Parts: sequence; C-alpha cells; structure tokens
Amino acid sequence: FGNTNNAYHHVRTRTQQQEQQTARRAFSSSSDLPPVKHASKFKGPIVNQLWDLRLEAKQKAANQTIDMERPRPPSESMTKIAYDFEDDEFLMERYRNPFGHLRFGKVLEDLDALAGNIAYNHVQDPTVNIVTASVDRIRLSGSVSLETNQALTGKVTFVGTSSMEIRMQCKSDGEEDPWMEAYFTFVAMDPETKRPMKIPPLDPTTWLEKDQFEAGRRRAELRKKARKKQKNMDTPLDPEIEKVAVDLLREAGPLKNVPALANPKSILMEQTKLQNCELAQGTAANLANQIFGGFLMRRAFDLAFATAYVFKGHRPRFVEVDQVAFTIPVSVGDLTNFQAQVIYADVHDELRGFNVYEGQKNVPLVSIEVSAWVVEPEQASAKLSNKFIYTFAGDPGTEIRKVLPANMEEARKMSVQMANQKTM
Repeated sequence: FGNTNNAYHHVRTRTQQQEQQTARRAFSSSSDLPPVKHASKFKGPIVNQLWDLRLEAKQKAANQTIDMERPRPPSESMTKIAYDFEDDEFLMERYRNPFGHLRFGKVLEDLDALAGNIAYNHVQDPTVNIVTASVDRIRLSGSVSLETNQALTGKVTFVGTSSMEIRMQCKSDGEEDPWMEAYFTFVAMDPETKRPMKIPPLDPTTWLEKDQFEAGRRRAELRKKARKKQKNMDTPLDPEIEKVAVDLLREAGPLKNVPALANPKSILMEQTKLQNCELAQGTAANLANQIFGGFLMRRAFDLAFATAYVFKGHRPRFVEVDQVAFTIPVSVGDLTNFQAQVIYADVHDELRGFNVYEGQKNVPLVSIEVSAWVVEPEQASAKLSNKFIYTFAGDPGTEIRKVLPANMEEARKMSVQMANQKTM
C-alpha cells in the first residue's frame, strides 16, 4: 500500500475533484493494489495444482542463469494433468453441471492454467511475464463421461519471435482419440518495458513435430493478417462476404420497418441479447494480479450457454470455442459488463468431426458472441476488454428462428461467421 498512501498524502492540499480523480486512478489498476495472497487457493483443485507447480518451478529457477538462446524441443514443455473422477467423488461433483454432464466452463479455466504452465516450461525464465494473447480454437469431437478418468495434455507446437502456440488435447482413459482439442497463443512480455520480448526458439525433431510446427506457422500468419485487417477499418471484406451482408440486411427490411407483417420465424440480432455485470474480485486474480483469463472465459461461457438456451428453447450442447481475443486486461476492482447475442443460427445436415451427430440431419447450430467491457462509471466510459465466440448445437429436427441484422456492422459480423461455419 506504500505508493497508494503516499499518493493520498501528496494530494491532500488539492481540490476535491483532483482528490477523487487520484483515488479513482489508485484503485483502477490491480498493479496499484497489493497482490492477492494465496491466489491459487481460491481456484479449483486443478488450477490450484498447476499454479503451485509453476510457482515452485519459478522459485527453483530464481537463482539460475537461463539460456534464452537455446532451442527447446517440444517434449521439454510437455505437461499433463489428470482428472481422477473414478477415485475422487468430490472432484467429480465439482465438474458436474446441473444436468449431470461435464461443466465445461471449469475446463476452460483449467485449459488456460495448463497453457500458462506449458508456456513457462518453454521459456523457463521466472522474470518474464507470460500472458494469454488469444484462444484460436477449442473443438469437441465427442461426449465425455464423468464416470471415467480423463487426461489433459499439451505442449508448445510453434514459436515465433515473442509468441508461442500451445496445443492441448483431452482423452478418456482407455481411448486413443481425444474428445477435445485446443489451441492457445501466449506472448512473452518484458517486465520492465511491458513490450513483447524474444523467447527461445522451438526445435521440432520428429516428422509429426515438424508438421505441427508448419501448421502453427500458417495459423500465426493468418492471425497476423486478421489483426492487420482489424486495425485498418478501411480494408474491404471479401466481395462474397460483403454481398451476403448486403443480402442479409435487405432481408431484415420488413422486420425493421413493418414488423407486424414480417416473417414470424425471424428475429433481429439485437433482440437475442443477454447481459450481466459484476465487480472483479481479488479472489479471481491470477499470479500476475490481473483477473485470470480462464475465469473470464468461464463467465462468458456461462452467459453464452444461457443465451443459446433462451434462444433455442432447449438445452444446448457445446461444440466449439471459435475465437477468444484478449485486448486489454481486467483488473481487480473493475466493473465488468458481459454482453451476449446470437450472431449465427442455421440448420446443418452434417457436423463433420462430431461423432455425437454422426449421420444426423437438421442439426441446429447457434453461435454466440460475448463481449466483455470494462466500465468506468466515474468517467462515463467503457473499454472493450475481450471478445468470445461460442458455438452450440441442438437436438436434430428442432426448429430455430432466423436471426437477421439491424445494421451493416451486424450484417458483416454475421456473414463472416456464416463463412466460418461452412467448414463445420
């Protein structure tokens, strides 16, 4: 509290308005607050275990000289955690949702924590800040039983200059094929400059590791191109996507202008919205004293599930995290507003790669976008912190309403998601 108290002492002679502004600044960032003691103890048992292991590794490396030029093989970052559901009833209940299935929001927290450990095992320097840059895809290919032990494993598959791609899979005991695959991107930050810093290169040796490295390099290039397009708002969209957007907006005309005469099976995107608002508590902080990214993903997932549930009228089945972008961190004490809406809804005759729906026709698929905003009431402002896109499937043959955009921005967003879903 030293710096904060000194700041208050220094401004006692200022005007009341200046004092209020200083107080707001003092508590607007978790970097000005004392670190949360025993942060891992407030999390689930898997996150707790992973964070304790990372802290232990950092303490061991504190007095060692780390060679940041030495290439690391993927095996050096390989990490595994076990869900002993068969032997630990309390663990099983922690991961059981009200319907008796896996509580996937908890798994999202574990994935982020595991990816953080994997990233650290590659870098190995305890002074480097390693942060989640994005979640590129988490995809399910089957169902999972809480009566069976599960194993979650992962390793670094690609390294750029300052970023690394981490691939994780989850398998049921006795099964060869994973039922879940996830790709996370982490970035190493210099603790002094707060800018990306160079990390040790990856040394893939087997043919499989080399193939995974090349695939990771291609994904990294696509992400760079996407970021450039996002920064340059004047960059035109693909002509086909733009045409679909225009057609969608035209189709929405009756719903906007003569709703009483419009197709009753259609609904505007803005009418599918749900939201919640909460204060970021210290118990949700990570080891860097910011709000844990896995916690934000879980909160967003829960709201997305509720949005899909309300829209479809029956319990949705989660199938994919399409994209998660972490723009700015959420600090302890921030007022965070989660806003969710349906950005895609259609019926598919085949979902490739999902054995649950193999051979099924007329499977409804719904994509939910969740935006997390950091709200500053004193400043009457809000900043976009994170964006999440979750996709859910429904019971085959179930009818869903057609979602239409109210403006060109929504139309483009919807047409991009429609193009993405063509690969499913």
